[in-house]
Amino acid sequence: MSRTSPHPHSQRTELSRRGLLRTAGGLTAALALGTGFAATTADAAPAAFTHPGMLHNAGDINRAKVRVAAGDDPWLSGWNKLTANSHSQSTWTANPQATVYRGSGTPENYGILYNDIAAAYQNALRWQVGGTAANADCAVRILNAWAHTLTSVQGNADRFLAAGIYGWQFANAAELMRGYAGFDLAAFQEMMENVFYPLNNSFLTNHNDACITNYWANWDLCNMASVLAIGILNEDSAKYDQAVTYFKTGAGNGSIQHAVPFLYPNVDGYDLGQWQESGRDQGHTVMGMGQMGAICEMAWNQGEDLYSYDSRRFMKGAQYVAKYNLGNDVPYTTYTWGTGQSCAQQSQTVLGSGSRGQVRPVWAMLHYHYNRRLNLDDKYISQMCFSVAPEGGGGDYGSTSGGYDQLGFGTLMYAK
Repeated sequence: MSRTSPHPHSQRTELSRRGLLRTAGGLTAALALGTGFAATTADAAPAAFTHPGMLHNAGDINRAKVRVAAGDDPWLSGWNKLTANSHSQSTWTANPQATVYRGSGTPENYGILYNDIAAAYQNALRWQVGGTAANADCAVRILNAWAHTLTSVQGNADRFLAAGIYGWQFANAAELMRGYAGFDLAAFQEMMENVFYPLNNSFLTNHNDACITNYWANWDLCNMASVLAIGILNEDSAKYDQAVTYFKTGAGNGSIQHAVPFLYPNVDGYDLGQWQESGRDQGHTVMGMGQMGAICEMAWNQGEDLYSYDSRRFMKGAQYVAKYNLGNDVPYTTYTWGTGQSCAQQSQTVLGSGSRGQVRPVWAMLHYHYNRRLNLDDKYISQMCFSVAPEGGGGDYGSTSGGYDQLGFGTLMYAK
């Protein structure tokens, strides 16, 4: 079974006035009160989209550029991790496919896609931070090759995972190269609209015709992230709003109250929230930190504070996951859900200890937001962040898909 398969049941900056008000005024209030500013569901999209404005904004890029040039740590250590990765070399050759397959019963070739995405993203980062044109040209070659070749993503239910995970990642690589000479942005936007979005939308709308609770949180999350990223890349307010609205009130397991179904106030001084996949295993649970973290960071850079939504429910979930994966005990409530098409019930009565302590590059983004932007005590997130620093990316965490579920390099791009 794939790592993310269902349970056996199965350079321009355009910061909108609204975004400025949200980010400046709202953040000031958040720092003063210790809470995030309220975000409305309706009309969530900014009046004008910020570019670059997904996982990294102009300030992130400039800080990394300045700190690396000065030889300062931890940025330099993060940079060295990036430049040592084989995917970040400007000699990388794209291998675009007309059809990408993921899932048993198909001639799987999706590894080609996630390797090329990692290469496009890492070369784009080297261009943005290091200013090397050879890396920029390489990133553009990869992006253009796929934009002019890929026509469909297919397979069994796992095709929805491919469309989700690789959709938001691909869009992030493209966002970093937006405006670069030779990048066919229009063709890339069309590919995202015609190849990735229909699958993303189909899954979030009907969940492969299964019971609404059949699929784990990560399935929703990666597709939400892809819709959000496509909305930003294509400046499509309707898609942006679709993703934000689903985060807040969606029917599936990826919406915030379903992803963090049980709350535990003041456990040894910290508020915790049980993650939806905690009774399954920790590899997928930590993956969820990366998928939801990507959604929150992309929205933040457009002026929307999902990190703090519902009294910082995501932070409580992340603290819970971090605490358990650090080897500590956490409370657990039996989790029961409906499976298949009939919604036959299954339950998990204990925490899933499989892959406990697994290293994934997801924690820097969360630590530097909650602790450095908002000045909050994130004890367990912080410990996880520094225990795995400096963060690498695709190619640093094994050759299977789990090692490419996150773009990574958070130490380089988020340290403050």
